[in-house]
Amino acid sequence: MSSENLDQAFRTLLQPDINSTTLTLTRLPPPAPAPSSDEHLIRIYATAPCTGELLWAANYPAVANPTGNKLLVPCFDLSGVVVSAPPNSPFPPGTEVYTRTSAGRSGNAREYSIALTSELARKPKTLDWVRAASVPLSAITAQQALFEHGGLADWKVEKEERERRNGAKRVLITAASGGVGIWILQLAKAAGVRDVVALCGTKNVEFVKSLGATEVVDYRKTNLREWVKQDEDGRKVDLVIDCVGGKTLEQCWDCVKDGATLLSISDVPEQRKPADCKAKDIKNYFFIMKPIGEQLDVVTDLLDEGVCEPVVDSVWDLEQYEEALKKLESGHARGKIILKIRD
Repeated sequence: MSSENLDQAFRTLLQPDINSTTLTLTRLPPPAPAPSSDEHLIRIYATAPCTGELLWAANYPAVANPTGNKLLVPCFDLSGVVVSAPPNSPFPPGTEVYTRTSAGRSGNAREYSIALTSELARKPKTLDWVRAASVPLSAITAQQALFEHGGLADWKVEKEERERRNGAKRVLITAASGGVGIWILQLAKAAGVRDVVALCGTKNVEFVKSLGATEVVDYRKTNLREWVKQDEDGRKVDLVIDCVGGKTLEQCWDCVKDGATLLSISDVPEQRKPADCKAKDIKNYFFIMKPIGEQLDVVTDLLDEGVCEPVVDSVWDLEQYEEALKKLESGHARGKIILKIRD
């Protein structure tokens, strides 16, 4: 159990109205872990907002508000220290952790929060609190996109065989300089994918190349449909991971080979399929990531080995949440935006 004085109110970022994206910074008592559960009380050091999350509870209640009465606290990434833990937990009090908690519970834009055993991973030794908080949502999403849904050989496959299988694949990533895109790039490269096409704006061309892109489509100069028309046989891909949706996702249908896979974390691919699409036997999915601590353990090793690097766009104190969210919703962040809760 905790030796901290928790008998007081702590800073909490709150969404008072489920139908409004307006937030307020208030003070509330810390959450109490349920007895006889796998809930851990975490002292939060940093967290990260996610684009569109203030609409989740209203638009996707089955996922983001299953009880219908959760306390609407945003931000589901965290880095912090375990304050109290269930008996025999692999994360006893004092353990430095990071995670992406379930969107079905209250988030982590507050001084103390709850995380489950299944969600937690030990914080990488090489990262500070800010950089650690930038990782979980994006890295786990990238893992699940590439390996669970995208069909690439994962880390359980011997390196030589993994590189042989993945090296034959050609992958396209949209919003490649965004929070998720930068992790798809790095993990694809680490897993042996040799041809990685990145869609981004002019100012990020060299940046995505540094992360593993072997070819870049600058959306300020062309679009995917025009790009692929220039060499359909050479430019079509085996796997698309879309992080944009809308018209960009529609154009992704022009870029897939027959029998390819088209994934999106932003939109339903089938609903964006053009009427004149000629691609055949395309496996297409919209998916929402699941917070799995064991998948984050793999990322921890890659970070501590220097194989991957987190990318932080900017850091804001919790009291600066309005400016931080404005930057996030502009759509022009390079990497993650972080809310620092404490030093």
